[in-house]
Amino acid sequence: MLPLQGITVVSLEQAIAAPFATRQLADLGARIIKVERPEGDFARGYDKTVNGLSSHFVWTNRSKESLTLDLKKEEGKRILHKLLAKADVFVQNLAPGAAERLGFGPEELRRLYPRLIVCGISGYGSDGPYRDKKAYDLLIQCEAGLVSITGTEDTPCKTGISVADIAAGMYAYTGILTALYMREKTGRGTAMEVSMLEALSEWMGYPMYYTAYGGKEVPRTGANHATIFPYGPFPTGDGRMVFFSIQNEREWEQFCEIVMDDPQLARDERFQGNANRHAHREELTRIINNRLARLTAEQLISLLEEAKIANANLNTVRQMFDHPQLKARDRWREVDTPAGKFRALLPPVTMDDAGVVMNPVPAVGEHTEAILREIGYDGEQVDRLRQSGVI
Repeated sequence: MLPLQGITVVSLEQAIAAPFATRQLADLGARIIKVERPEGDFARGYDKTVNGLSSHFVWTNRSKESLTLDLKKEEGKRILHKLLAKADVFVQNLAPGAAERLGFGPEELRRLYPRLIVCGISGYGSDGPYRDKKAYDLLIQCEAGLVSITGTEDTPCKTGISVADIAAGMYAYTGILTALYMREKTGRGTAMEVSMLEALSEWMGYPMYYTAYGGKEVPRTGANHATIFPYGPFPTGDGRMVFFSIQNEREWEQFCEIVMDDPQLARDERFQGNANRHAHREELTRIINNRLARLTAEQLISLLEEAKIANANLNTVRQMFDHPQLKARDRWREVDTPAGKFRALLPPVTMDDAGVVMNPVPAVGEHTEAILREIGYDGEQVDRLRQSGVI
């Protein structure tokens, strides 16, 4: 069973946020018609690292059909309207106001297609002083305050992945699922919007409350936790780095007895309770490092496991790609692309009695002719559209 089989999504999408949202829907069996400019989604050109294809593009665009349309031409708009008349969901993440200028704003679409679910993804939302401001992932990380709390004491840093795009994409995905469920009850579609700023600001909940009610900004602490100690990276005697986390007093006692081989340390008043350990973290760091210098990373992890202390290796991306847990759980599949097969992870939600779709990444306009024939265009008409630059 495919949970969204029979659902058609038309997506006027580019870059990451909207394509990431619709790929989740494709995974569940929805038909995704990806509408691209005749030259293609510009994310296709971000890099050429996946056998000549963009790593961003292959990540967010499998299992879709690609239709090229020039929506500045009236015939292009008519084709999109024919598709929307039969669609369940319309998604767009064009520049601010662009969909409205083309005649595909939410009010107009809801009037024409009452059962259609309309989802707009933008940087800052459809009103307010930032409405027309251009928005990209790093810039939203800055505006949401994320960069100010990420990095070292001296250097603010962005996150290593497109977290603002991902946040917006995931809220669009769950919002569309919610709207489909609502439509089952009411028989009516709806319009929704997701802004990257609001999505990422929601994820900033802990530092927001810490700052607003604690009276001070969350400090940048590199790979260490800003308020819990010990929680972060510690060097071992063989030059490797192991991360671990102490979450409560029971774990602290176990850590002192088994890992530190010093039960008396747990009774040191300076280190009783997380607040005290954090306040005296420099002294405690010296004590911990002196002990760990006599251990290899493998020995330390073994002791941490014995003490039931959460821990992790500092893996590279290559090591994640070859992670034994992902392999043991059979999480990898092969997906076709115009440049050959590549490995792709199964979606992270595993449901009994529900399959997933892992179909190819499309070439630019690969399905244009087939889709046009489906809505009534014959071969001669398709050729005319191609010659006139509509497709």
